[in-house]
Amino acid sequence: MYIGVDCGTQSTKVVVVDVERGVILGEGSRPHRLDEGEHGRREQSPAEWLAALKGAFSEAIQRSGIDARQVRGIGVSGQQHGMVALDADGVPVYPAKLWCDTETSAQNSALVEALGGEAGCLAKLGLVLQTGYTASKVAWLREHHPDAYQRIATLLLPHDYLNFWLTGERVTEAGDASGTGYFDTRTQRWQKEVFAAIAPELDPERVLPRLIEPREPVGRVRPLVAQELGLSDSVIVSSGGGDNMMGAIGTGNITRGLITLSLGTSGTVCAYSPEPVVCDSAMVANFCASHGGWLPLICTMNVTSATTRVRELFGLDLAAFGERVASAPIGAEGVTVLPFFNGERVPMLPDASGDFLGLTSVNMTQANLCRGVMEGATFGLRYGLELLGELAAGTRQIRLIGGGANSPVWRQMVADMTNTQVICPEITDAAALGAAIQAAWCDLGPEGVSLASLCERLVHLDAASLAEPEPQRVAAYHEAYRRYLALLAQRHSL
Repeated sequence: MYIGVDCGTQSTKVVVVDVERGVILGEGSRPHRLDEGEHGRREQSPAEWLAALKGAFSEAIQRSGIDARQVRGIGVSGQQHGMVALDADGVPVYPAKLWCDTETSAQNSALVEALGGEAGCLAKLGLVLQTGYTASKVAWLREHHPDAYQRIATLLLPHDYLNFWLTGERVTEAGDASGTGYFDTRTQRWQKEVFAAIAPELDPERVLPRLIEPREPVGRVRPLVAQELGLSDSVIVSSGGGDNMMGAIGTGNITRGLITLSLGTSGTVCAYSPEPVVCDSAMVANFCASHGGWLPLICTMNVTSATTRVRELFGLDLAAFGERVASAPIGAEGVTVLPFFNGERVPMLPDASGDFLGLTSVNMTQANLCRGVMEGATFGLRYGLELLGELAAGTRQIRLIGGGANSPVWRQMVADMTNTQVICPEITDAAALGAAIQAAWCDLGPEGVSLASLCERLVHLDAASLAEPEPQRVAAYHEAYRRYLALLAQRHSL
């Protein structure tokens, strides 16, 4: 039995996987509280992640019906980019600043300039720094909370922190490290010159975690933690990775030809590449994969977070919201929504706000506003998909994950908007499943079983979720997308 953990923005999820039978035996989840403030501040206490992990683990084990001592390995997936700065005792010096925090946009702009602009970033890192990355958060802490900054003994990412709690080891792997902004994604090594520009007083040899390979274990669960969770003393913890990297494994996206698209709080589009990719656009992140190779990725910041705002504004549950969307025509009768409530990363507009455009006394209906925000969030993902260029050109299938993937209306919208077949894995919380698969791959060793065979055994596609593009709808979305692009360019001078 193997455990997969996914620590996201809104909750921590845990799955119990029986690898031999190829089934999920139990699942559990616990919510997190998000602290939001002015200027785009979005933070969480790492203590909440630990409490959520314990609660979700207990629920998943109980639902699985197994004895926790049967567990052989644990894999951890975590929200990317979050800054977890620890003191010498392993205690956070400041709350974790999250991927969706845009308070550090000024520091990010200054860092990009100091590194020589986009060209300098690409030369040093293989990608261009963005506000969501860890680098600007460290620079922000140095500027605004120097006392906390000076106490930093270790800089970790959220999944690294959970691994640290489980094992006592301060390590990371290339996939999640790619999103720090001080890691060379081509050579897969820390970029100490860049780190010195961000945090000149901190010694990278001391504060940056040790890098390990994707199949290399972090270590074994500490005896006290094992006792608290009811585990045996021999449980290994795999390297884990960022939620996007684990989501790729959990959807079987480990070879060319597939796209993983996530309709979560944020949206992501990624495709596997066996070699580093430097795209024409700075908005494509040349991240490493957490199973070897690379996972070029784009990320938008407003997907279910945007639809939820409109849904709750009208007091609708998910079913009623879906009915409103379905009742409005493609293009929402001229209503176009730029749903940048949290700023935006793709396109690169960290200080943007949301816009509802084209409203008239005729088309300003609840149904059109609901459809408009869903279309706007999805147009943003199509915009990102096109930035992947040749990597996306030969796509035979999009595998859809995240909470929005549960909506039949949204699945069909993605298929028609991208003119590509769409299907969901049976487990749409693919990051937790991917973490469990990676744990099994790590535990069973090089002679045990391949990652491909584990994905074949455990990634089951839901035939009932299949959505095929329909030519007439594809054409209608093409026109609506042209209007979206025109308004985007007009509103933000792109």
